[in-house]
Amino acid sequence: RDAPGPTNVAWCANVNVANKMSSLTIFNGPLTDVPHLLSRCIMNDDNTMSLVLDFRPRAYGAYEMKDAAGNYPGPDVLGRDAFTYSGNRKEFETKFGTPEVESFLSSTVASLEGAVVNTESNEFELLTNGPLCVKVTMSVTDGNVATVAAARATAADYWLTWALEDIHDHRPGAPINSQYVYDTKYRQNCYAALLPYYNAAFGADGGDLCAAESGPLDEGYVGGGS
Repeated sequence: RDAPGPTNVAWCANVNVANKMSSLTIFNGPLTDVPHLLSRCIMNDDNTMSLVLDFRPRAYGAYEMKDAAGNYPGPDVLGRDAFTYSGNRKEFETKFGTPEVESFLSSTVASLEGAVVNTESNEFELLTNGPLCVKVTMSVTDGNVATVAAARATAADYWLTWALEDIHDHRPGAPINSQYVYDTKYRQNCYAALLPYYNAAFGADGGDLCAAESGPLDEGYVGGGS
């Protein structure tokens, strides 16, 4: 779709590299607060594969400031912004990061054979990862391949269900404009977060592939796919 409409997708990229990677990236337009979707599995050279699944929030929640105990800075550190960020986190948890979704993601990780959670993130991942982001590496087995395929299909189904529900629509005017501004910067950060992974996986072709998957970085409105 190349015009605003009920689909409200700013960019959709379904990238498949034979025997190496399958990736689905969806950036929504500013008409709703439905999370962006990241769903990617890469085959590594050491006979392992790495899965990333994330429902990416559409408002800043200071997720990168969460401490080891699971707490976020309060107004003594962030001033009144602490209440804004807390409200954004609460809204995401209520509408999208529900116990059902959290259970789906945690049970997926638990069912993977020999899965190791990847705890390291680059500086741009810290700014773009959602609170329920799954990043795991595991051996390549028939069971793991089937589990990953099923989990990616379920994640896409969650996104599609939310995208078709009009209860997530923004009110006309300022909320849509604010979402557009936030999304534009967010997508630039997503590109920067992805680039080192594709450079490592695809060498000299990593930059071009990252740019193709990320889409236009100067706007966050409705209109494209690859």
